[in-house]
Amino acid sequence: MSTDLNTQNTQNTSASAVWVSPSVDPAAAEAFGNRCVGIMNDAAIALLISVGHQVGLFDELAQNPGSTSGQLAEKGGLTERYVREWLAGMVTAGIVRLDPGTRTHTLPPEHAAVLTTAAGHNNMSHLMQYIAMFGEVEQKVVERFRQGGGLSYGDYPNFHRVMAEESAAVNDAALIEVILPLADDLPERLAAGIEVADIGCGSGHAVNLMARAYPASRFTGFDFSDEAIATARREAAAWGLDNARFEVLDVGGWAAEEAFDAVTAFDAIHDQAHPAQVLANIHRALRPGGIFLMVDLTAETAVEDNIDLPWASYLYAISLFHCMTVSLGLDGDGLGTAWGRQLALRMVSEAGFATVEDKDIDTDPFNTYYVARRGG
Repeated sequence: MSTDLNTQNTQNTSASAVWVSPSVDPAAAEAFGNRCVGIMNDAAIALLISVGHQVGLFDELAQNPGSTSGQLAEKGGLTERYVREWLAGMVTAGIVRLDPGTRTHTLPPEHAAVLTTAAGHNNMSHLMQYIAMFGEVEQKVVERFRQGGGLSYGDYPNFHRVMAEESAAVNDAALIEVILPLADDLPERLAAGIEVADIGCGSGHAVNLMARAYPASRFTGFDFSDEAIATARREAAAWGLDNARFEVLDVGGWAAEEAFDAVTAFDAIHDQAHPAQVLANIHRALRPGGIFLMVDLTAETAVEDNIDLPWASYLYAISLFHCMTVSLGLDGDGLGTAWGRQLALRMVSEAGFATVEDKDIDTDPFNTYYVARRGG
């Protein structure tokens, strides 16, 4: 991209002309213009990756290296013309390699390691679906800028599916062996048999994983989505679990008192209408000595402290396009996705917990794990 700033400076007689201050560094302006082109192109690539993930093309490429567009379409039950155009985008993005002579395509194993379902929790392609979700509600968010208020969960028909896929990748790999042991005595208590609640359980996969691993304990998942709860119940039934149950409930009005020995919340607190109230409800619902394990996205509370965080802009975008706005849509506080480590620690402490500490795990750099205990 090349910008002739001198031309822009002189052609300012029309209403649409842009005047550029003589103090502008032309080289810096051109460099930023080039960056904008890169941002635009990368955003398009993210959408292409999202589509490829959803129709299974990365897995097909990994399993069938050296395939033509027609062969991939046939194996995947897809339309060749769409596959061919998608492949062109992937080739020009440097993600898929093309042999011009044979018109065959190969996904390098290093790329397959972060784009296929076999990659497990390292699979980045499922995260790209959020970019497409942002686009679905963009105009509604634009309206909210002018009119205030927020959106509802009903504005996101794919949210629970995408969120369930994302959390399952982490929980399948690490929940039982890595995450639960962050609270030192929790696995032993679970093995002995305790009452556990999961707040904002979504599709309930984490609850069902815990219930299967610890049959002596009893688990209850709460979420206000009928759709998500129905999915959770179906999985529990398919797994033959009689120690997992699910209830449709807005935890903002949860009034349980000393009913549970442990409460978990997986990426669910920051988009509540009133997070401080929910945290207080959790504290009240725990028995003395009870454990609260909260998982939330890794960030710092001050914006300036997130500048070097590689995915910081993504966090603020997902907050703007989902987490903050659904809270505001419930006349809530609009806490936001990047409420950050410092504010999270403070709010959990202010809810009444005797201790709270933050922990990280190597296999999940996107999340911070908070372990809090109610005093005995």
